[in-house]
Amino acid sequence: MGRLVVISNRVAVPKARGVAGAQGGLAGALNSALKDYGGIWFGWSGQESDDRTGNINMQRHDGVTTATIDLSTRDIDEYYNGYANSTLWPLFHYRLDLTEYERETGKGYERVNERFAESVTPLIEQDDLVWVHDYHLIPLGARLRERGLKNRIGFFLHIPWPPTRLFVSLPFHERLVRTMLEYDLIGFQSDEWLESFLHYCRKELGAEVDDATGVISFEGRTVEARAYPIGIDWEHFQKQGESEDAKGAEQRLVSSTRNRCAMIGVDRLDYSKGLPERIDGIGRFFDQYPDRVRDLVYIQVAPPSREDVESYQQIRALLEQKTGQINGARSEVDLVPIRYVNRGYSHAELYGFFRASKIGLVTPLRDGMNLVAKEYLAAQDPKDPGVLILSRFAGAAQQMSEAVLVNPHSPDDLSHAIKTALDMPLEDRKHRYEAMVATIRDDNVQAWTKQFCDDLRGSGD
Repeated sequence: MGRLVVISNRVAVPKARGVAGAQGGLAGALNSALKDYGGIWFGWSGQESDDRTGNINMQRHDGVTTATIDLSTRDIDEYYNGYANSTLWPLFHYRLDLTEYERETGKGYERVNERFAESVTPLIEQDDLVWVHDYHLIPLGARLRERGLKNRIGFFLHIPWPPTRLFVSLPFHERLVRTMLEYDLIGFQSDEWLESFLHYCRKELGAEVDDATGVISFEGRTVEARAYPIGIDWEHFQKQGESEDAKGAEQRLVSSTRNRCAMIGVDRLDYSKGLPERIDGIGRFFDQYPDRVRDLVYIQVAPPSREDVESYQQIRALLEQKTGQINGARSEVDLVPIRYVNRGYSHAELYGFFRASKIGLVTPLRDGMNLVAKEYLAAQDPKDPGVLILSRFAGAAQQMSEAVLVNPHSPDDLSHAIKTALDMPLEDRKHRYEAMVATIRDDNVQAWTKQFCDDLRGSGD
């Protein structure tokens, strides 16, 4: 049985002893799979260097080998900040108004994918499984095929796939999808994104598509496309909850809210997360129920991301403005209705904050999955669980229909959902929690990793 070669934009490179064992989520699952199969995790180091000698930094830690390359300033600007995050990311999240179409960044995207292929090909052995991750590296499979690789190569898209009528606005959209059809197995987070992709292949490429099996036949090649909803690392997250950091964070939040109900949102500072719209909904709730300002405190944790991209700077300014307006109108000397925290916390601390919060607010405008929704529920006390308010446009909504589902664009809908959650009886809360938590526990990230790798290995049999 061959090794597993994982290729992604960034690599979780351990910096010191014990770090690999402490990481959760996707990085932890991929490290676990790499230990089981043996193999390599290849990608960008996150470092900037104009050295074009093609040097690869190889490290081995706790049974996992990582291989990283540096990128030049131009590469980062065109490939990462440009095409990946200013073209593909907004388009795939249905934001045509923010999508930039620049020929030079498209060339940079192709150039870096070419460089990835050139660097990783010598590291791949004949029987290896190759698993490519996410929108940064869509053409990589085709570039590997051009170098003669016959291996089983799979691709997983962690973000949504847009409807055909939006996707065709992308210049050279057909060329991009043709490169995807060089993979053997393509994975999506939900049936909705899978169906959008199959529709494009049928309508725009004229491919033969079997909707029941996800098999696509095109120009002599057969590819399988399937939905693989990603999960959390359940056991790792529960262990975090037993730590002193988690218990301390829970106690800090409980004591600081002074008998008010805590409602929490944890999101990267990104326009796809619907943060300004969320604040509008909370403002509408306080407008409609001004007496309940003493019942509820909202905590928004929003670590900054992609700070060099202008649209992210704008959303931070807008969020701070909206939060300030509500706090200015509703605060008392001993009370502030919204706490906005522009920094990140450890997994253990987040567990504690989730545990102390009676409402989890997860309202992206569009999201491939959204693991915060699953982590919030995983942290709840089964005897007295909180309520999850979840956007119906998150991939997680397909698995978690017992959440209070909302339209994140509607302040009235959000306001009604908050009132519903605040007033929900214990038995109703327990029923909803129990219906969702079994799926979160069983359909974890390890099961997701195993299923994809098993299907990739077996799809050629």
